[in-house]
Amino acid sequence: MRVGWALVRHEARLMASLVLWLARRTHGTGAGGTAFGYARGEAAMMFGFAFVCVVETVAMSALLGDWPTLHAVVLFLDVYTVVFVVALYAASAVRPHVVTPDGLRVRRAVHVDLRIPRERIASVRRELRMTHATAEGELNLAVGSQTTVTVELVEAVPHRSFFGRVRDVRVVRLHADDADGLVRALTAAPQGPAGHAVP
Repeated sequence: MRVGWALVRHEARLMASLVLWLARRTHGTGAGGTAFGYARGEAAMMFGFAFVCVVETVAMSALLGDWPTLHAVVLFLDVYTVVFVVALYAASAVRPHVVTPDGLRVRRAVHVDLRIPRERIASVRRELRMTHATAEGELNLAVGSQTTVTVELVEAVPHRSFFGRVRDVRVVRLHADDADGLVRALTAAPQGPAGHAVP
């Protein structure tokens, strides 16, 4: 049941992200936060895949024209696949990383949403990595097989996986289209509501 609910929740969030994307809105970027996107690097691949799915849909429609029931089933699955692929991209586009006075919110589409308090960040640096070995206490959120920012923590934060498994992470590697800007935003003194630096 838990796996089933996780899949249903995932689909619902994807469709909600698609609506936000069509409305040119973002999720969770208010309250004085600065958004840093990461979807630019995968746009060409995702829309290329969607185009291939559209071509397949047209081809299957032509091949199955004499079998209306089978054609209707396959058409539904093909159209849903196209919508699903576009929604995957939309989820990345409308759910960027967010830097706030309190810390960093790290996201990856609807799969990852990790909040890191600023006081737990030991260091943050611009670091391009193309390979990522699985290691205990590390979370790698590559886009296009690369990460551009590494965040090391003084104290681990809990990360909940897609299916609800919780593990502690002390190193987070992520991709940001403006990696330098994200690093600067995190290393600058946080600003309070009146524009004064927070001690």
